[in-house]
Amino acid sequence: MSVGKVAVLCGGDGAEREVSLNSGAAVCAALRSAGLEAETIDLQSLDGANALAGRFDVAFVAMHGDWGEDGTLQAVLEEIGLPYTGSGPSACALAMHKGRSLERFVRAGLTVPRGMLLAPGEPADFRSVVGSLGEDLVVKPCSGGSTVGVTILRSASEGDFGGAVEYARRYGPEVLVESYVAGRELTAAVLERGGTAAVLPVVEIVPRRGFYDYANKYTEGATDYRVPAPLEPEVLRRVEAAALAAHRVLGCRAYSRADFRLSEEGVPFILEVNTAPGMTGTSLVPKAAGAAGLSFPELVRAIVEASLDQWSAPR
Repeated sequence: MSVGKVAVLCGGDGAEREVSLNSGAAVCAALRSAGLEAETIDLQSLDGANALAGRFDVAFVAMHGDWGEDGTLQAVLEEIGLPYTGSGPSACALAMHKGRSLERFVRAGLTVPRGMLLAPGEPADFRSVVGSLGEDLVVKPCSGGSTVGVTILRSASEGDFGGAVEYARRYGPEVLVESYVAGRELTAAVLERGGTAAVLPVVEIVPRRGFYDYANKYTEGATDYRVPAPLEPEVLRRVEAAALAAHRVLGCRAYSRADFRLSEEGVPFILEVNTAPGMTGTSLVPKAAGAAGLSFPELVRAIVEASLDQWSAPR
């Protein structure tokens, strides 16, 4: 397939800017290794996206969080007629809002943690939350990624809960509070090739200390990864089926990554779907692809080609 010149869009002005810049640099280098002409574009305003028309043939979206995963950038690219990688505006916006995406998962029959959504300005009623969800809680911004603004509380106190809600609200007005699922951390990437969506080898995430927070995600050596994850066949089947179902329910395109907690009873709880997952040297999708025999350059080229296939198909 003739791809043409690729603009690797990264940066932005959100909490995940540095991660996005790292993803952009890695993707650009991989695309060049795959024989494609590519250039990184540090978008610090959406106005910069309008200037891409006529200069590039396709955009690789390596922006995380605001713009890149909430559908804003995708809408701009559609307006100027520039093909881009990954999901469209509606799927991105739906996946970005954890409350709305979890509702879709429940309707599709997927298992999710029990949770409550705190609206902007809504007081954090500790007794009500603990009465519904228990004392082991996860408090997170309703939108966002890279575990920014997330707190895990075990045997939560009222003071700690209030502080966790305040911390989450630094990164967004809505807060999602969920029951903590004790067990294992898993992630499953979906990649479309030749019109067929398949799950790459499931990754188990084992931080050496604490939970899989921002530092453990992006510090070399802070986390161990088991690829493929050592899972019983039936558990693996359920995780793969849930990842594919979530990809389809949200209307994702080309690729996505679903995150799970595997309970001590062996039940996979889906937490969220990432439509523009990380592509740094420590990122999960490249690890999964590597276990499937795909090098990083082969992976990013496959994402570009799958996206262009869907862009040219009737929509």
